[in-house]
Parts: sequence; C-alpha cells; structure tokens
Amino acid sequence: MTEILFHFNVPDKLGYACRMLRKMTQTGAQVVVAADPQQLADLDFELWRFSGQDFIAHCFDDSGPDLLAFSPIVLGSAQIEGARHQMLLSLGPDLVPGFERFERLNEIVGVDPQDRQQARLRWNHFKNLGYALQRHDAAPAAATP
Repeated sequence: MTEILFHFNVPDKLGYACRMLRKMTQTGAQVVVAADPQQLADLDFELWRFSGQDFIAHCFDDSGPDLLAFSPIVLGSAQIEGARHQMLLSLGPDLVPGFERFERLNEIVGVDPQDRQQARLRWNHFKNLGYALQRHDAAPAAATP
C-alpha cells in the first residue's frame, strides 16, 4: 500500500520541492512530480537555478523515451507508461490519478488557506480509503525538509 506523507505549512512550495527532490535523488530515488502546467514550468525553472553545485536532472513527461528512461525526476503526469519511478510528489490541489501505483506519495501543502482546505479534502479521501497517513509540519523547519 502506498505510504502517504503530507508536508504542511510550507511557505515556499517550489523551494521546498527543490530541496526534497535533491535529497530524494541523492538516495537514488526515481520521482514523478504532479502539478498544474504553470507550477511545473516554475519548478523546472527553479530546478535549473536551485544550486550552483548540484544539477538536479529532470525532464517533462512528454520527453522522448530515452530521456524518460534515464531521468530520475519526471515533471508531469503520474500516468507515464512503463515508468519505474517509485515516488510521487504532488504540488497541486487535486488527487493525482494513479497515485496508488507508487511506493510513496508526498503531498506538499502551502500556507494559503485554499491550499490547506484542498489538502484537508485529500487527507480525508485517503483516510476513508484506509491509508495510514503521516503528517510533517514544515513550519519550524521550512529551510530543511
């Protein structure tokens, strides 16, 4: 069953996602990031400029099969055919179709009241499906996920 972790009270979702993705890829994780197209474009930009010492390899889900096969991070859809990615990172307000095929789902929730309300709906949905949910309050340690 998919392990689901909510990261609440994140003041800078993109910065937090960059740090989390860097940490995940350093451990060899394969990650899909689900969000709306504008958030994905913004995250792509942030990943390119995030660190002068680290390159966080990534591509979009509409890239060619060779690039998809070798990228540890794929920005876009959780429905990638034949994907070997075991982690899903969600930045958006909606449930991600196909989340259950991943070993782990990380939901990043900002401080915006609407974002928090949407997260509560997703939390209740997962809970009603019988998932054991974990909560991480990022407010005190927003600089390090």
